[in-house]
Amino acid sequence: MDSLSSFGVKPVPAVGETFDPTVHEAIATDATDEYKPNTVLAELKRGYKLGDRLLRPAMVRVAVRPPAS
Repeated sequence: MDSLSSFGVKPVPAVGETFDPTVHEAIATDATDEYKPNTVLAELKRGYKLGDRLLRPAMVRVAVRPPAS
């Protein structure tokens, strides 16, 4: 990571952030009441940016509302 950061490459913030389709790729969803909908629960693969340019989106799991019972 040190060599990447020397070129200006930074990781995309993911866990705990609101899902943003411009920098996150949702791989799975988890129905839960513990987190607000569209909150990133887990980062499965780290994403990277170079300045304002997205090199790779972060692959994430996202919270959704549980189905009504």
